[in-house]
Amino acid sequence: MADYNFTQIEQKWQQYWAENHAYRVSNSSTKPKCYVLDMFPYPSGAGLHVGHPLGYIASDIYARFKRLQGFNVLHPMGYDAFGLPAEQYALESGQHPAITTEDNIQAFRAQLNNIGFSYDWERELRTSDPQYYKWTQYLFLQLFNSWYNRKTAQAESIDHLIAIFKQAGNLDHECPADRELRFTAATWKAYTPEEQQHILMQYRLAYLAYTDVNWCPALGTVLANDEVINGVSERGGHPVIKKKMHQWFLRITEYADRLLQGLEQICFSEAMKDMQRNWIGKSEGAEIKFNIANSTVDLLVYTTRPDTIFGVDFMVLAPEHELVDVITTDEQSAAVAKYKEYVDSRSERERLAEVKQITGCFTGAYAVNPFNGRKIPVWISEYVLAGYGTGAIMGVPCGDQRDFNFAQHFNIPISNILGEDFNGKEANPTKESILSNSDFINGMQGKAAIAIVIGKIEELGLGRRRINYKMRDAGFSRQRYWGEPFPIVYRDGIAEAISSDELPLELPHISNYKPGSEGQGPLANLSDWSNLPSSAGTALRRETNTMPGYAGSSWYFLRFMDPHNNASFCDRTASNYWGQVDLYIGGTEHAVGHLLYSRMWTKVLFDLGFIGFDEPFKKLVNQGMITGSSRLVYRIRGTQTFVSAGLHEQYDTDALHVDVNLVDGFELDVAAFKKWRADFADAEFILEEGKYICGTLVEKMSKRLFNTVNPDVVVEKYGADTFRMYEMFLGPIEQSKPWETKGIEGIHRFLKKLWRLFNDEGLVIVDDAPNTDELKILNKTIQKVGKDTENLSFNTAISALMICVNELTEMKCRKKSILEKLLILLAPYAPHISEELWQMMGMQGSILDAAYPVFDPAYLVEDSVEYPVAINGKLRATIRLASDIQQEEAEKIALSNPAIEKWLEGKQPKKIIFVRGKMINIVV
Repeated sequence: MADYNFTQIEQKWQQYWAENHAYRVSNSSTKPKCYVLDMFPYPSGAGLHVGHPLGYIASDIYARFKRLQGFNVLHPMGYDAFGLPAEQYALESGQHPAITTEDNIQAFRAQLNNIGFSYDWERELRTSDPQYYKWTQYLFLQLFNSWYNRKTAQAESIDHLIAIFKQAGNLDHECPADRELRFTAATWKAYTPEEQQHILMQYRLAYLAYTDVNWCPALGTVLANDEVINGVSERGGHPVIKKKMHQWFLRITEYADRLLQGLEQICFSEAMKDMQRNWIGKSEGAEIKFNIANSTVDLLVYTTRPDTIFGVDFMVLAPEHELVDVITTDEQSAAVAKYKEYVDSRSERERLAEVKQITGCFTGAYAVNPFNGRKIPVWISEYVLAGYGTGAIMGVPCGDQRDFNFAQHFNIPISNILGEDFNGKEANPTKESILSNSDFINGMQGKAAIAIVIGKIEELGLGRRRINYKMRDAGFSRQRYWGEPFPIVYRDGIAEAISSDELPLELPHISNYKPGSEGQGPLANLSDWSNLPSSAGTALRRETNTMPGYAGSSWYFLRFMDPHNNASFCDRTASNYWGQVDLYIGGTEHAVGHLLYSRMWTKVLFDLGFIGFDEPFKKLVNQGMITGSSRLVYRIRGTQTFVSAGLHEQYDTDALHVDVNLVDGFELDVAAFKKWRADFADAEFILEEGKYICGTLVEKMSKRLFNTVNPDVVVEKYGADTFRMYEMFLGPIEQSKPWETKGIEGIHRFLKKLWRLFNDEGLVIVDDAPNTDELKILNKTIQKVGKDTENLSFNTAISALMICVNELTEMKCRKKSILEKLLILLAPYAPHISEELWQMMGMQGSILDAAYPVFDPAYLVEDSVEYPVAINGKLRATIRLASDIQQEEAEKIALSNPAIEKWLEGKQPKKIIFVRGKMINIVV
């Protein structure tokens, strides 16, 4: 018998498929289309571990399955190659990020090919390629040159907005950045060009604004929120302060409602939809103006609970709020300044996360309740952020727990507007309570009073009904080098787009990645690049920040449709044909980043007429995580003696992680361990029955924990087909599960068993006609595997394939008409062995293009049915009867059953209940 030489087989077919362009996909086909996409990887220097390919294998199985079903399948792969990790890796390794990125891509490509994916590599893209980011820059210009018309609920050209301003001003088009901005056509025409550009910037979908950033003077750079810990930089522990800088933003808030509505049209999990809904944070309420006592200043507050207006005991402003310096009294100015200095050292994440830590400072000012004239103290606190709502809240301690805690901490008297429903010990946020001490809404239920209060507010001109969103506009600037340059120049400080004919604006080569003197990106240090020759007496300079990583990933699914088009980012014919991605697989960590931005970009491109659909992904599946099954050794404290797991509790030991590749199951290779690290060379061991047994711990797969497994090692030992099937066999695709190399042997034995079904000292396939039992086994498997593969239930499909092979092996079935269909079912999961056996049988063409079998329902009908037989409702026996048996015959067989005769004890049944195909119940 020829052995199953998986290495030879897999290398042979991978080379054959590549040379014959087996996975090349055409944009012109009479077949129905199916677009299957993975969230493309970031090519890090660490390469892939066995957890990374989980989603890729799932999408590959589905793509192959749909191809066999007769679809024209687009299944591409590329690399999210720009971003901070590459720049950091370059800094650490002393190499240019272009070099390290290219090296990493080649390593990734080799690893991916080794697993046997059906990618159309002719469509490969990488976001750092100038021929790709030319179009990222082009799309940025479309955003820059567009605004969102709330009346038509779509993006439109900025030229159209200018025409509106010339004719009617902005009286019918509220400014999204400044709701108080109002001007007529005459006023617009009287503005200077600079003033007009400033106003247009407040409407653009891609816009420039001053904002607070985390500035680290010692490092001379701007840091992301997660790079700041307790007011100091994660790297070096240097002080970090807030600094105002010009930054680019995307006005995603204009699309908030459409992003919410779109969730009803796409197949995302409810958990994923909820994450996006919560992030967008739509709420309905009212904006209310509170006059600051003894001044002409009004404080605007947004609340979802206007029914609690008479329970307001204090106001809280964000420390950054523009009114803080205006309203703070002289007596409190020093305390407020000191508190603001403290808040400046905190990241937003820290400010929001600290629910137990209560901080704040009284401004000395009082707001006046517009309904009863009561004076309300105005505080500032870090838990209120300027970017949320109006940057101010009204504190109602009896109805909100955080307000309650704040009031108790600072000894602010608490009003009771809930009667007996407020116990004075904790807040009661219900809307069901009957209001008391509440003037004109006294005696009303809270939820009923909301509309009454809003109506009164609008009637008296104190505010207005308003829908608010928690989501804020997306920051789009990075003070980094390795990213797309902005296609923007500044003419005397005014931002303007460069011509699309000048694209791509290529990223220049630099060797120094230090930021500019004022925290700008490293490109600011290239004066010859950033400072352009003056034009008509005006100074010109380039934008020196770069775009974030999500710029290129927001639209990459479109470029895969038409990757070699030099005239367009994607021809409309191609996007019309491929349409939405039918199946998108990736991690939940991108729920409120990449996925939201990609959905927004798609809607903008739809509005502007570039594409014909406004949601990018029809169905999204979030793959779970493959966790590492770590191995632990136990070292007696203060020695180099290691105690086996079953004995370590008898000693005072420290648990140390050991490289899982030195462990066979749970047994440590002690010789390899001593060679692993120099400090273990003299290690001694206390064994159990002659073996050193390791402890285990399931945790995140990480190089730091020595529990990563390189897929290349697994493929070398067991083969790509085994690796692919094992990853899917571990459990449902959406669930996290631990990797256990020992368990892979079961899948490998299955493939060997399959091989033996075809080979017994040579090919043993015969052309005999199959019998009924063989056809039953096959059709049952076709139905199960087809249904489960369509539903992405790959683990249960693999179980069905195993059962089928076991049953056919027991029957010694070597019949070609049965086994050829079995191979087609297996091909998406184990393509290499399937292709090899297909060719060995002398089949025409490649198994990649075979027709997926359709089950015959006639062979799924059971000839007999197992009936439970009960006496007075209690199960006493089971009998197997013909599926078409009549009731009279069924009763005779049941009553003659020895177990039933025993329980009847000679009694005659009063009646017999016969439910066909289900049960028999004898009543005595």
